Amino acid sequence: MTTSTRDDGWRIVDIVVAAVIAVAFGVVFIAWNTVYAATEPLFAALPPAQAVMYGIWLLPAVLVGLIVRRPGAAFFGGFVAAAVSVMLGSPYGGDALISGAIQGGGAELGFALALYRSWSLPTALVAGALSGVAAAVHDIALYYAETGVDFWVVYLVATVLSGIVVAGVGAWLLVRALVGTGVLAPFAVGRDQREI
Repeated sequence: MTTSTRDDGWRIVDIVVAAVIAVAFGVVFIAWNTVYAATEPLFAALPPAQAVMYGIWLLPAVLVGLIVRRPGAAFFGGFVAAAVSVMLGSPYGGDALISGAIQGGGAELGFALALYRSWSLPTALVAGALSGVAAAVHDIALYYAETGVDFWVVYLVATVLSGIVVAGVGAWLLVRALVGTGVLAPFAVGRDQREI
């Protein structure tokens, strides 16, 4: 298990980098909303399976959590990315803010379960999975309450798998790539080569 000494205080560099990542993903979300809508016909036989594409919306929470390593970082990443997408005209409107908070909260729970001391791939996978669970519960309650248990189960499984693979593995691989460039030198992950 990869561990680090816990320091709850946010530095200016933490806030700036978390904000830059979240803003970048807020822009990505606008494009991803279009891609998601365009792929709907591909899932006509099993509509809830389209949630396998959900992980992009979960990614910034896990990524910011892995880089900043402070309580609240994953929540910040998910919420700010969603807020930017709303400002840029998200088709989900104000609900995107709620979704971002819930998804960020799910990822935050994953890091909290590790007591903010483990930043390993398994921790990233748990954070991605819990972000997916949170997203699916929100969406099922708000958008798919009338569809039935079969739909809910497929939607939940697809969202969680996407959270594990895209947000969990994806964020972990992005961090490894960024460490290799040296841009994360001001962060613990950039200084501790055992992390990668």
